[in-house]
Amino acid sequence: MNRNTIRLLVLLGTLSISGIIAVQAYWVKRAFDLKEQQFRQTVMISLRNVANRISTIYKLSKFDNPVTQLSSDYYVSNLRVPLNADILEHYLKEEFKKQNLNTPFEFGIYDCESENIVYGAYIDADFETGSISSKPLPKTDKYINYFGVRFPSKTSYLASRLDIWLISSLITLVVTVFFGYAMFVILRQKRLSEVQRDFMNNMTHEFQTPISTIRIATDVLSQPKIIDQPERFKKYVQIIRQENNRLKTQVETILNTARLERGKMELEIQLQELHSLIIEVTEGLQVELEDCLIIELNATKSSIFADRTQLVSLIRNLLENAIKYSPKPPSITIRTENIDDTLVFSIADKGIGIPRENIAKIFNKFYRVPTGNLHNVKGFGLGLSYVNQIIKAHKWQINVESEVGEGTTFRVLMKQEA
Repeated sequence: MNRNTIRLLVLLGTLSISGIIAVQAYWVKRAFDLKEQQFRQTVMISLRNVANRISTIYKLSKFDNPVTQLSSDYYVSNLRVPLNADILEHYLKEEFKKQNLNTPFEFGIYDCESENIVYGAYIDADFETGSISSKPLPKTDKYINYFGVRFPSKTSYLASRLDIWLISSLITLVVTVFFGYAMFVILRQKRLSEVQRDFMNNMTHEFQTPISTIRIATDVLSQPKIIDQPERFKKYVQIIRQENNRLKTQVETILNTARLERGKMELEIQLQELHSLIIEVTEGLQVELEDCLIIELNATKSSIFADRTQLVSLIRNLLENAIKYSPKPPSITIRTENIDDTLVFSIADKGIGIPRENIAKIFNKFYRVPTGNLHNVKGFGLGLSYVNQIIKAHKWQINVESEVGEGTTFRVLMKQEA
């Protein structure tokens, strides 16, 4: 499946899910509005019945439209006569039970003398009188004597009546999450496939070069006349040894990276002398690099508890990385220093540098910083990942400072025991 097909699937899937969510939201809103309208009609009928029953008690003519809605959750009803709060509470409970309005409400009666609404009571969903304080009920100039009823939990009450819609919304949410996860897995698998393909291509190329060189060298050594040319014989033997060591290093890097990630590599932690290991690793490069390699061993306390093999690999990988991404001739500085109880080992180069947006990715396995056609460097993209695994295994820290065109500095902070 190519990249364009995946993008098309993601786009179509996103549009489909967005459409489903939009339609679901529209119908939920319509259902809520319908429930709200039914609620309003039920409240209007209930309060009108209460007002008419009170009018019958006082032998007054019945109302046609005695109820007015002042807000979404507040209604007032004309009384025409003063009324006791207990009587009103009784009629409200009775009527709301009949209409199945099982939601909390509070009421108050307007007092003409004080020109204020006297708070009546708070009634819960079980029609039990409570004592919850409330903000004052709003007044109106429409009636001389009236009572007001407010439903503070109206929204939650209406939402609870939308069971089927809430379930369908939950299903839609689950489908959306599943779709998002599926897209994440597909894109991740696509990326892993691309990484695997690039790794195989790089590995094939990296292995073919030394194998071809060894084959050529052995062909030369198989000639009978080579015995009469000791210097040439020695040169080709050295080439075979170098390419063999190169192959061995590449294979060990791949295997050790896998072992470290699986936690199956056992570290042999012993006291190591960092300066002697640096000299050992750079000994073969001193002649080749000449004045291009500067070594400043400034640390007065250069011993550290570490696995010797892994520490040597760390130094070698960082050094080879600096050489690969530096122009010819390179300019590389290896430095050690003590900062408090920390031994700091750093390798700085004046190479092509790393863009700031790529620095966070350089320790990912198989990741290689795009270098364009100008610097066609080889490698698996495992070197820095391997270094990072060694750092984690020893519980050290590594910092990277880099500027494009100016160079890069890798600084390893090794905590020394007191």
